[in-house]
Amino acid sequence: MSSSNWRRTLGNVRSFIGNSMGGLRGGSNIASWVVAGTLAYFLWIKPSQDLRREQEERAAIAAASDPYRYVEKRKPIPDPQETGLIYGNKNKTSKPAE
Repeated sequence: MSSSNWRRTLGNVRSFIGNSMGGLRGGSNIASWVVAGTLAYFLWIKPSQDLRREQEERAAIAAASDPYRYVEKRKPIPDPQETGLIYGNKNKTSKPAE
């Protein structure tokens, strides 16, 4: 009796997984996932990789074309103001509260 319960549970789980993946079984299920993966690769992944590679090539060409181009080698000095805004606390002095 207990063996039929776990077999039924296992069958329900398998049918749930099969239905959630489109109701296809066996080779047709695998083939559909291969087709979907191939489409996703050629529609989304490959174009973004090509675009990134093209941008890197453009940046390399631009950097090589001007060897005397100015490149900032120091980190910028942080703004010492309390607010962090350039126009924020120009001529104000902090007064102690009495």
